[in-house]
Amino acid sequence: MLTDWRPEDPNFWESQGKRIATRNLWISIPNLLLAFSVWMVWSVVVAKMPAIGFDFTVGQRFWLAALPGLSGATLRIFYSFMVPIFGGRRWTALSTASLLLPAIGIGFAVQNPDSSYMIFLILALMCGFGGGNFASSMANIAFFYPKKTKGNALALNAGLGNLGVSVMQFLVPLVITIGVFGAIGGEPQQLSDGGQLFIQNAGFIWVPFLLVSAVAAWFGMNDIADAQSSFSEQSIIFSRKHNWVMCILYTGTFGSFIGYAAGFPLLMRTQFPEVDVLRYAFLGPLVGALSRAATGWVSDKFGGGRVTFWTFLAMIVAVFGVISFLPTIPEAADGNFWGFFACFMALFFLTGVGNASTFQMIPSIMRQEVPRLMPNLDEAATLKQSERESAAIIAFTSAIAAYGAFFIPKLYGTSIAMTGAPNGALWAFLCFYAVCAVICWIFYSRKSAPVPC
Repeated sequence: MLTDWRPEDPNFWESQGKRIATRNLWISIPNLLLAFSVWMVWSVVVAKMPAIGFDFTVGQRFWLAALPGLSGATLRIFYSFMVPIFGGRRWTALSTASLLLPAIGIGFAVQNPDSSYMIFLILALMCGFGGGNFASSMANIAFFYPKKTKGNALALNAGLGNLGVSVMQFLVPLVITIGVFGAIGGEPQQLSDGGQLFIQNAGFIWVPFLLVSAVAAWFGMNDIADAQSSFSEQSIIFSRKHNWVMCILYTGTFGSFIGYAAGFPLLMRTQFPEVDVLRYAFLGPLVGALSRAATGWVSDKFGGGRVTFWTFLAMIVAVFGVISFLPTIPEAADGNFWGFFACFMALFFLTGVGNASTFQMIPSIMRQEVPRLMPNLDEAATLKQSERESAAIIAFTSAIAAYGAFFIPKLYGTSIAMTGAPNGALWAFLCFYAVCAVICWIFYSRKSAPVPC
């Protein structure tokens, strides 16, 4: 337990704070990466289920891809408040260890041809444990860094953690083709063309890494005494107007990233059935994660509000491009896969930039708002309150935004079921980005904005 933690003190930061914060960050990142991997594993598994005998409908498979987003977003609401209650070290270790349940469960369920759709629904919901971890991880890292480097630290934690989606979408298609664990891992599933797959490895492959990361968190991370607070102390954020405004903006950025990542493989498979989608699906989340990790400094330099505003305008253009390259019907020859793919890569890149910029905005907003809302606090108490509220808002906004992992795949499925194409869903996303751009301009990015940042 760190009883003396003063990251805003330059002498303290250089003498010992930076070293401790860096160690916690670099243990946090692989734990978060694994959380994203397990959270999004269904985006790949559902694409292979028909080949091994689980002949669910397209609608049922979109539900399996979407449900981890629903449970993960809901769990984030609760996980948002866990670090100040339990401590960052303990909660990181325990929440990582909890991912063993869905990882092992998937491994056994896919090997049993009698496994019901209900079993897979339950396992999909349990994968939401990984989604919940993001809220607590970001809240924890926010406590360790001073304002001048907080944006970059959060971008690294989130961006490299987000890489878990891409790592999973790249690794799982490889490991399901070989018997990684030998006889211990179980028999392969036979395919109608004479081939075989080890779909159980989609779950089992994460088990050793989860064990190592949970142990590393338990013995290598720290709890911060000043970060401890009760739920009632943190719940003040529900009365903060900008908490709710930032929930909308972060849904537009991170909600888009995680929703597109969850639905991208299945969307490509339904719209371009002639393409081997698993060869390309991992690239979208990879681009989004790397752009988030690499562009945190941009918002630190130019202002998160300004960067976020221009990002939403660019996302509108990218979505219009995606729509333009879709086939009129999946079997038609009038679509252009590479145009569609390029626009989606641009969209993933922009979500990463927006993810970093929106999180950079929150501490800046609260540094301005807390002195106005609580003028009786002295300088030290104001700083502590600002940090506490910023961490709670970062975690809570990530919880609300994570519902994108449910709504985007589900809207794809609904649009396809109603019209035969996903265009309706994509037009809805475009309109939402326009609303987000207007909100960002009104509150944060125009010259006379009430809270410029």
